[in-house]
Amino acid sequence: MAEAKGTILVTGANGGLGSTIAEQIASTPEFSVYHGLYAVRDATAAPALVAALGRAASSSHKHDIPSLDLTKLEDVRKVAETINNHVAAHEIPPIRALILNAGFQDFGKQSWTDDGLETTFAANYLGHWMLTLLLLKSMDKKCGRIVVIGSQAHDPHDQKNDATGAFQEERYKTIVSDAAGFKAIAKGTWSSAEEDASWVSGLRRYAAAKLFLIMMIHELQRRLDRDDALKNICVLGVDPGTMVTGLARLAPWFIRVIVFRIVFPLILRFFPSSGLVRATSGSASDVLDAALSLESHGLFPRDLYLDGRNPIQTSAESRDAEKREMVWAETAKLANLREDETILGL
Repeated sequence: MAEAKGTILVTGANGGLGSTIAEQIASTPEFSVYHGLYAVRDATAAPALVAALGRAASSSHKHDIPSLDLTKLEDVRKVAETINNHVAAHEIPPIRALILNAGFQDFGKQSWTDDGLETTFAANYLGHWMLTLLLLKSMDKKCGRIVVIGSQAHDPHDQKNDATGAFQEERYKTIVSDAAGFKAIAKGTWSSAEEDASWVSGLRRYAAAKLFLIMMIHELQRRLDRDDALKNICVLGVDPGTMVTGLARLAPWFIRVIVFRIVFPLILRFFPSSGLVRATSGSASDVLDAALSLESHGLFPRDLYLDGRNPIQTSAESRDAEKREMVWAETAKLANLREDETILGL
């Protein structure tokens, strides 16, 4: 069996977009030559991923399924250390693409991690930030790519968010202003379920986490660019659009059943080109194009954000350099990241 070209790591690989990405990797000859690391919360209970890989045409695709709980920083550290050790020992090749796909939306059912952090914040943003910084040492330094799964929700001023009413109030039109505001989001006191028990408060918390992820695209790329050893690693974001996935599993009955199981599938069936709802297969192809293509966006598509495959601008707030630096510094403190844990200067 030929040696793998590189490693592709996908978080949140059990179900929805993640399983579809894994299936396309395993079933496409040009992708199946990569070693797959399909991270799930519990590797002993990942039926969607197992089924997806079982449907794949290629039986020669090398892969592993590590358990990774992004809401637990010590778990993130252990998993990253294991991967780094495997790469250092040449047991798996360097990471060609790190796809930060895992997502969580509480739909008003707010919860906290064992560390006292808001779960939506930890699962979507903090765990991914930490994982990325720890795995930089294992990235392919010649052409590695980090792909962040974004969302239109990160921009309160995007008209596509108007229907939700989540950002109508003036106090929510700007998500974070200072370090105290960042800490309020991290601790779950900003747009809390206590002040608003509806699913809308959960959407705002999700939007904040996605904003921080998109800020990470810009800020991480800036920091990589100034490091001669890391400057060829590219950071991209992809908004996969609205899809029918398990992200709505905690949603109220009307949203979970009527909207996601009836309305959205009907739109997808009868108006597939409308863009209102997208097939996970199409969005998975878009993500893999961003992660691996050397033609679509050039050899080094640095700091690029895509709606599907179309380059678009992220929110004004995400492009605020001073605010991004503040978020980065506060994140490093919150994660208790030590300088010796990452090869990127903090």
